[in-house]
Amino acid sequence: VQLQASGGGLVQAGGSLRLSCAASGRTLSSYRVGWFRQAPGKGREFVAAFSWRGEGTYYANFVKGRFTISRDNAKNTVDLQMNSLKPEDTAVYYCTARSTTQLTALSNADNWPAWGQGTQVTVSS
Repeated sequence: VQLQASGGGLVQAGGSLRLSCAASGRTLSSYRVGWFRQAPGKGREFVAAFSWRGEGTYYANFVKGRFTISRDNAKNTVDLQMNSLKPEDTAVYYCTARSTTQLTALSNADNWPAWGQGTQVTVSS
């Protein structure tokens, strides 16, 4: 599945952004979808994903209560609503997808085979 993330930009600390992940030619509801981010000089870091059990969600501790992952099946997208943004949230954000039957750790980037182009999020202090 080919993925494309969008919605990034420059925002002040405390602000909000909504990222969107779209798929080409495939229905995203058939996949487990997640978001990772990568700051300059750092590895790819897990942010959020739909869990193994139905449509439950799973978040990195540092975004709990601030970020929300959701599906918009009508638009065939998976969105990441980011509130109360902090300068340390600055990174390129990537969406990723994998089979719903794969039960390996969600937070390990190596367990996600399909990646889209990222979108830059910059949070100024």
